[in-house]
Amino acid sequence: MSAAHPPAPGAPALPDRPPPSGPTAAPAYGDWTPAAPADGESEDASPASRLGPLPPPLTSRAHVGTRPPTYDAEPTALPAADPDDLDALVPDTVLDGARYGVCTLRAVSVRGDSARYRGEPRRDALLTARFGAGERALVLVALATGTRTAPGAHLAAAEVCRWIGAAVGRSHERLTDDIRAARRADLKAGLHRLTDRSLGKLRAAATEQGLDPDDYAATLRCLLLSADPGCRTRVFFGVGPGGLFRLRDREWQDIEPEVAEVKGEPVLGFGSAPHETPDGDRLTMDLGIPTPPSPYEPAPEPPREPFRFRTSVARPGDVLLMCGTGFAEPLHGEPELRAHLADRWSGPEPPGLTAYLADTQVRVKGYADDRTAVAVWEA
Repeated sequence: MSAAHPPAPGAPALPDRPPPSGPTAAPAYGDWTPAAPADGESEDASPASRLGPLPPPLTSRAHVGTRPPTYDAEPTALPAADPDDLDALVPDTVLDGARYGVCTLRAVSVRGDSARYRGEPRRDALLTARFGAGERALVLVALATGTRTAPGAHLAAAEVCRWIGAAVGRSHERLTDDIRAARRADLKAGLHRLTDRSLGKLRAAATEQGLDPDDYAATLRCLLLSADPGCRTRVFFGVGPGGLFRLRDREWQDIEPEVAEVKGEPVLGFGSAPHETPDGDRLTMDLGIPTPPSPYEPAPEPPREPFRFRTSVARPGDVLLMCGTGFAEPLHGEPELRAHLADRWSGPEPPGLTAYLADTQVRVKGYADDRTAVAVWEA
């Protein structure tokens, strides 16, 4: 990492990045080397005057590691279809992109190798939406992952994306003001409520369908981007595991917010039950003795995963990456993948949609889950 931009607190660089490969010491763009100074030109001339134009980045690769994965690289079997419920079908791949303010967005969700082989639907869902117009527009990107092995996992993931999208859309004007004014506490509290309500609706939908709420469930990760060119505040929030990374000065940083033990007063619909009734009567101490649920009160819900939240201020040249576990795990586990993407994504321009799709599909043996990745390039 450049000494001019030390890593932010709590944002350590990912370890074990392999040294560049190739015959030169700077192989980010193949075998390119700086141009020799012209006659009469000083070695002390500015870089812009003595370096030729940068060649395009290295082409993307089919896989990294010593050998390719076991599964075929392309889709094999389609999921089974119900002629009376064709709306439940999920395409193998979803690809989207946009440019607002000073950021360029790329988003993709691809069915995993194992699901392609077994003819199972993609469990990941992806939603990209813009609310408002002009510099007051707000862009939301949401990704969700359904419970593994649950038959309706893909439906639950799509449903929670729609609910959080609707909730953010209805509140987008207030959220836009809070982001532009950097009101972190207000953002965290408001987005926590919207997230909890959306996940609560998912549990209610499971009960209405006679399903186990733990099966008809999903993790949720979201990114909010302001279209105001003067606003570089990026907001991440959600519930459940995944990855949040930043590529800065050709080095990867893991900026996933740490999940601490939930403390303090419970939020409505989140955490433990209150210690007294609405009338002020103190509840008896929990001695760990199991008791049947009251016929007048619903049984307490099981503890839910903590809310995750982070705001960050982007610098020109940064790449912010939000992804599900299917992409976060190989990025953590395979240094060669991190190195390859750093080479591909550190060029002067963001990749196009097809190039981004190829980059996110670079395969790693041992990782065959769905891959959903959202990246933001800062101009």
